[in-house]
Amino acid sequence: MGQVALIYRSVFVYWQSIFLVLAISASVCLYLSLYLSDGRNAVAAMLSVPLALAFSLVLARVVHWYCHPEQYESLAYALMNYRRGGYVLMGAFGGCILAAALLRLVRISRNFLKMLDCMAIAGCAGIAVGRLACFFTSENRGMVVTVWTKLPWAWTVTNPVSGVEEMRLATFFLQAMVAGILLVGLLVFWLVTKIRETDSDGDVCLIFLLCYGASQVLLDSTRYDSLYFHSNGFVSIVQVLGACAIGLAAIVFSVRLVRKCGWKRWYLLLWIPLAGLIGAAGFMEYFVQRWSKKIVIGYNVMAILLLLVVAVILVIRHLAQKQKGNEYDC
Repeated sequence: MGQVALIYRSVFVYWQSIFLVLAISASVCLYLSLYLSDGRNAVAAMLSVPLALAFSLVLARVVHWYCHPEQYESLAYALMNYRRGGYVLMGAFGGCILAAALLRLVRISRNFLKMLDCMAIAGCAGIAVGRLACFFTSENRGMVVTVWTKLPWAWTVTNPVSGVEEMRLATFFLQAMVAGILLVGLLVFWLVTKIRETDSDGDVCLIFLLCYGASQVLLDSTRYDSLYFHSNGFVSIVQVLGACAIGLAAIVFSVRLVRKCGWKRWYLLLWIPLAGLIGAAGFMEYFVQRWSKKIVIGYNVMAILLLLVVAVILVIRHLAQKQKGNEYDC
């Protein structure tokens, strides 16, 4: 249960709800400013917001019901009663994609990928603000911390069993920091590509998925309340989706490289190390779960490996963008 911010008669307003509203407001405002400043269809912009919100609400609820069915009487109850239960961020991702796809399908929007680019940047703002709601809940934290007991590394939480306050890894704050850094980076990238007129539709979204996915592969591993598949009970849904996002960016940029620059054997010098880095990062997840006494070293190594993965994939994209005219220049 979160902390109460306001009480009016029988109405309780929680801090978590306030931050959720602020996060949504920040995302919507930034999205509209980016989409409309690019000369896009105002009708598509105005329709995409309520559609994305509606789809996100339903999908976020469905995913939460799947992960925590014990909190609901049934799926129908979860979708009809929104006064209890929770939501899962990955549902918002799906809702935004579904809204953009629907508007493109009915031809209200003319550019599906460009809409996703704007949504990706706006999503960073929403995540950065929304994650801060965990200051007032017991969610989204990691292991007990005995050193570095101040932000951004740690924050207190009350143990629901013993009632004792514990200093735990502030995973939520690290996630907010990552989203904030991504927000600045993607905005700079957006402006630079506009000035140079070198933007490729969908690249902002792919870079967001790549970087955010890599960060979640690491950070979700530290959480004590990760979401798991019913089929096994120990594989994190967020980590799997993060790995899929990394794979999607790698495949798209690699295919673009081959199409624009032609096949060259030295590409293997990029792909083979990339596969090795991804495999090593996956092994480090097993390492930190198997040898808990070496967890700090394990997470540091995993972070370095994932940063290298992101760097190699961005290098692949850069090489694909170097083509000039009809000549291969890669």
